[in-house]
Order: sequence, then C-alpha cells, then structure tokens
Amino acid sequence: MTAKDPTSLIRIAREGGAEVAAEPLDLGSRVRELRKARDWTLEQAARQAGLARSTLSKIENGQMSPTYDALKKLAVGLEISVPQLFTPPQRDQVNGRLAVTKAGTGAQYATVTYEHELLAETLTKKQMLPYRARVRARDIGEFDGWVRHDGEEFLYVLTGVIRLYTEFYEPIEMRRGDSAYYDATMGHNVVSVSEDDATILWVTSLG
Repeated sequence: MTAKDPTSLIRIAREGGAEVAAEPLDLGSRVRELRKARDWTLEQAARQAGLARSTLSKIENGQMSPTYDALKKLAVGLEISVPQLFTPPQRDQVNGRLAVTKAGTGAQYATVTYEHELLAETLTKKQMLPYRARVRARDIGEFDGWVRHDGEEFLYVLTGVIRLYTEFYEPIEMRRGDSAYYDATMGHNVVSVSEDDATILWVTSLG
C-alpha cells in the first residue's frame, strides 16, 4: 500500500469473502415466503394485491406465470419493488453476526500519510469497511493526487483537529465529535492540523 493508495484496504476486505453462485429463483416460493413473513393468509394477501385468491394460490404453487401487471400488483400489495420479488434470500444469510475488535488489536496498515487499524477484520462478506486512522499528514502536498474509490464514506473525528480536503468543496476544519458523509468517488484527503496526530474513524461502503 502506498500513500496515494489507501483504497488497498477496500481490496483486502473484498478479497476476504468468497463469491457465491446465484441459484435459480422459485417465484412461487418467494411470494409465499414474503406473504408468510407478514403473517398474512392467502385471502389477506390477495386482497392487499387486488388479485383473486385463486390467482395468488396458482402463482404460489407454480401453476401459472403471472403477467407483469400481476407482478406489479403483488409488489404494491407486499409493499416492495418488483425487482425485490426476484431477489432470493442469501443461501448462507446469518442473522446476528458479530465481530469484536479489542482496542489496539486490529490489523495495522501504515502509509506515509496515515496509520490504519482495520476493524472487524474477522467478519467476511461485510457491507462496510470500518477502520481507525492516525492522520500523519500535515500538508495536502504530501499526497500524490486525490484519493478516490467506489462507494460512500463516513468520517468521525476521535481526537485532535483535521482539515478535510475534497475535490468540489472548500477545505473544512473538523474537531473531535465532528463528522462527514460523502461520495467516495469524489477526490478527498485528510490532514492533521493538531500539534499531535489526529485520529479518526472511517467507515467505507463496499457495495
């Protein structure tokens, strides 16, 4: 990892989770699952969707292929979007995932401008990448261009004072307790303007 490439952390996090091949979707089972999740009877769900009970029953049992108009009614009745009807649950979905990182035990990645401590490293297939950073840089000139990467990013100042530089905004001075949320494809860099190195919490989306 170089000073101009802290996004290596994102690559590391993405490589930690294996890709899972998509399975064919059983629309009938998916509709039944959505209905039962709402604790609705066939009659209640059909009434919500504006469909005949017999029509909904045939859809759930794979005895008929619904028209797009019927799919739209189903989606409206279930209070979801049409694409969500075709989004199967994750095969290995786990409810209640947990990862605890004790202070100072996260994986360390140092650059000329930052010292990163990767948090929740043991948790694979994360949707977010949280890490604590000590900001070494004192001047924007220490960076070889803008840092930019996919996703969105949340920044929270833990200690000290920083200056957040972004591609489209004036530099912003931020102190302990201040936070910022921004589009990470926009060029951005952070420098410490404290006597000591500032520390910040960064959370980057991986989606």
